Amino acid sequence: MADFYLLIVTLLAAGGWMFSKEALVGLPPLLFVGTRFFLAGLVIAFFCLPALRSLSKRNYFVAIKAGLMFALAMMCWIHGLHNSHHIGEGAFLTSLAVVLIPLFARFWFNETPPKSTWIALPISMVGLGFLSLSNGFQLEAGQVYFLVAAVLFAVQFNLNTQAVANMGALPLTAIQLMIVGVVSFLVSTGTETWPEQVNTSIWGWLLASALIATSARFLLQTHAQGMTPASHAAVILTIEPVWTALLAGYWFGESMSLNQLIGCSCIFAALIISRWRMVASILKAPG
Repeated sequence: MADFYLLIVTLLAAGGWMFSKEALVGLPPLLFVGTRFFLAGLVIAFFCLPALRSLSKRNYFVAIKAGLMFALAMMCWIHGLHNSHHIGEGAFLTSLAVVLIPLFARFWFNETPPKSTWIALPISMVGLGFLSLSNGFQLEAGQVYFLVAAVLFAVQFNLNTQAVANMGALPLTAIQLMIVGVVSFLVSTGTETWPEQVNTSIWGWLLASALIATSARFLLQTHAQGMTPASHAAVILTIEPVWTALLAGYWFGESMSLNQLIGCSCIFAALIISRWRMVASILKAPG
């Protein structure tokens, strides 16, 4: 059941890319992401009110610090999605955060990155090179935003490692989602022009993004991760960019050129290699 739940989580996450792209047709990027994440944070906070009340000031400080980094990452991500001409490619670029996490852990916790990281890193760079070929070895604006978001997500993951050790996953998630909402909303007020009217369908995509792709996803993910080893969950969650590319093909009729296929395949191979210790432990497990 844990595997099934985690598979649903990856599908919900992939669906979030579609919902968000649809909502951006009628909403400015930062206004959308601010509203989406604040609503989602409120929903998750409802499910963990006692835990939130029991947190210390130190807990809140650590959670807010990680939340601010999450906000920067999400603002880059939403601008990447807004400027991107290919959602599937963007999903693979953002997933590079998985490869970068051990490198930042080297500075945060003085951890020695596993050998698999040093193998995965050049393979991911080869993939990035193939993705840039279509634009004459130049990255498009959307690709740059996705890459910056991947770096920030890797930093935020390491900050979360510190925070989650002293507080539950749900209260930490609720605080961070609301921080993303508040920061994005404030930046939006000073940098974006808000529409006078928003179509009902756009509000529908916004609610789907907040309630299905964010609240339901994180609640289900937290529940599923409590039922299986973290290494097992981490491997299954790497499927998200594959689902996103497939959904984008179905939803928006996207297709990949040969260079894009090679580039995304290299990045996916780098994800699996970076998780190889976890993959190997699963393969060796009895039954």
